[in-house]
Amino acid sequence: MEWDLVWKAVVIILGGTFLLRFAGRKSISQMTLAQTVIMIGIGSLLIQPVAGQNVWVTLGVGAVLVLSLIVLEFVQIKGDFFESLITGKSKVLIENGQIQQGNLRKVRLTVDQLEMNLREKNVTRISDVQWATLEPNGQVGFVLKEEAQPVTKKELQQLNQRIDLLLEQSSVPPQPLPPDEQENLFAEVKRKSHKNTPPNHLQ
Repeated sequence: MEWDLVWKAVVIILGGTFLLRFAGRKSISQMTLAQTVIMIGIGSLLIQPVAGQNVWVTLGVGAVLVLSLIVLEFVQIKGDFFESLITGKSKVLIENGQIQQGNLRKVRLTVDQLEMNLREKNVTRISDVQWATLEPNGQVGFVLKEEAQPVTKKELQQLNQRIDLLLEQSSVPPQPLPPDEQENLFAEVKRKSHKNTPPNHLQ
């Protein structure tokens, strides 16, 4: 066994982890094109020392790649022009329930692929979508029309409060059901009888 392969592997793992730590924590699905290219490059580069290349040269080149990525990300912060040039902008795919076929062609996305992305997000009808966009990381973002949005817990609580307020303002207070119409064990105590008479051996 060649011991130099062992220490090379250890150095590659530690150095690669260190480099990727500085490169960022985004998952593959969240990466921009530049980030994806550099990460693939680093992955291909890290295996080279095992094939006989110098491990320190490999880590040095990896560091240059990561620094290039950091510079690109800082450049994007400086202005929208650089961000559009390097990362790109979101494209509107659906507007007010209507598919924007021109933008769909620009991003080379078929209607079936768009529908697949929406189904994965539990959207059942395109007509229910107010806006849908293709983000620079390849993900489809969307917002449903107001009438198609699910009710939130907060909205339900507000509705209950309004109902309670209306009942309080009503001139006729709500009347409880008579005991013989109440289906619970406490109503049986009030009636002193069972609503549904149980068998004799269980009375």
